[in-house]
Amino acid sequence: MSEEHRELIYKIIGVYYEVYNELGHGFLESVYQKSLGLALKSAGLDACWPIAIPVSFRGQQVGQFEADMLVEKCVLLELKAMRALDCSHVTQLRNYLRATNIEVGLLLNFGLKPEFRRLLFSNLGKAIR
Repeated sequence: MSEEHRELIYKIIGVYYEVYNELGHGFLESVYQKSLGLALKSAGLDACWPIAIPVSFRGQQVGQFEADMLVEKCVLLELKAMRALDCSHVTQLRNYLRATNIEVGLLLNFGLKPEFRRLLFSNLGKAIR
């Protein structure tokens, strides 16, 4: 992962904690999505949401995901408002990364306690699949 991505991830996580500390837990995911989007923009970051992700099989589109947010066109965010993250949430974000040319994803949980995971999926690994 490049130094540029590392700095961006630290900044995103800092903004995530600002939102969590201000709102706490208990709101719907959509409230956190809008709040985080506004806070990221206030921090000078380009954030757009939601993000359509088409899924192809043998050259044909067979489905479409909707990811929560894209920051600076290079970090995909998946937000949760769950008691705790589990492996299905990690798999969901991994599939989003696999279906795009984006290599870095953050899973951010606004649960009882703040929790996050960073996922990397290199485009080279996607080409091999």
